[in-house]
Parts: sequence; structure tokens; C-alpha cells
Amino acid sequence: MSLKLLVVEDQADFADFVVRGLREEGFTVESAADARAAWHALATADWDVVLLDRGLPGEDGLSLLKRLRAAGRFTPVLMLTARDAVPDRVAGLDAGADDYLTKPFAFDELLARVRALARRPAAVTGTTLSHADVRVDLATQRAERAGHKLDLTAKEYALLVLFLRHPGQVLTRTRIYEHVWDERYDGTSNTLEVHVKDLRRKLEGHGPRLIHTLRNRGYRFSTDGDAP
Repeated sequence: MSLKLLVVEDQADFADFVVRGLREEGFTVESAADARAAWHALATADWDVVLLDRGLPGEDGLSLLKRLRAAGRFTPVLMLTARDAVPDRVAGLDAGADDYLTKPFAFDELLARVRALARRPAAVTGTTLSHADVRVDLATQRAERAGHKLDLTAKEYALLVLFLRHPGQVLTRTRIYEHVWDERYDGTSNTLEVHVKDLRRKLEGHGPRLIHTLRNRGYRFSTDGDAP
């Protein structure tokens, strides 16, 4: 749940196989079937690792990767392709790929390479999220406030990561449920409130309130509780 992955793959069956497998391992995963959809996803959200097929229809993965790097985006990219010749691998790496894996591959190897990319130093990979004095290292799953380590449950950690990805934004209960519990909010459960209360208590042990309840709207993670 902690790391957010984008799978860019035009073969529906293969994309479904990869996405389901990664989700079963606890990653948050979305997919895009072509370069246009991928570019939109990359422009509108932050990703911890991108799994990019080279042989996309229209604009291919290599061109998309070059465009991404030219835009100053350094999200780690694992290129997936059936091309295993040395010149092909060199072209992929020279275009800006951080790693290269040829199809078919063992899923365990794919997982290992994703984890390896996620472990790279935050300054290089951007796997650290922060707002105000709260910081989360996605690779190590260490959360802290004002330098104090926070002992969080898995759901509290997932909640905090979601808030840190969207500071200042109003997050509805439905949106939070879909991301953290992977299910729709039924309008009656108080599970979310219980977890927010516990997360607040741990955060406020080291500073002022950051998670604000907006009546009939949801929650906002902000240093300014009175902001509209």
C-alpha cells in the first residue's frame, strides 16, 4: 500500500497480470494503456516507480521516457520489453530508464527490481514525502514528526501517506476508503474515524493539529485549520 506504482502496458492481459500481482504484494497500482494516458497520469499524480513497456502503440515507451526526463521528472522507471539485444538495453538505459527487464520474466524478479528502485536514496528517487514537520520515507516506511519516530499501524501509515500526497486538499471519506481500504465508503462505518483519531493522537504528541475534520466534506491535512 505504501509505494505507488504506474504500469504502462498496452497488452490488457499482461497489464492485468502485473497489476493484480503487485496489488497482492501491497502496492498501490494504476495502469495506462498508451503514452497519452501515461503522460496524463504522470502529469497529474506522483509515482514512486513506473513500469514502462517499450512497445506501446503510437508514441513508444522510449520516446515517452525521453520526454519525461526532458521535463525534469526523475521518477524511477523500470522498462519492460521483449527486446533483449544489448543495443536495445543500452538504448533504454540511455533514454533514462533506471532498470531494464526483458519479457518473459519471473514475477519475483520483477518485485525485487521494484523494491530495489524504491530503496534508492530519497534525494535521487523522490521517495520521501513531507509536509510541515512530518516526514515519511516510503522506501523504509519510517514516519516521523519533528524528528520523532512515529509508531504507526499499517492503516495509520497508509492514511498518513495519502494525506502527505495531498496536503491542503479536502479528501472525502469515499476517496480515503478507496485508497486506504480499497473499498467504497458505506456511509455508516466509523472505521475511518477511529484510525484518524489514533493517527491524530500520535501526530499531536509532537506538535499542533494537522488533520482537520470538515463537516460533511471529509478531512484536510494542513497547518491552517481555518483555510476554506
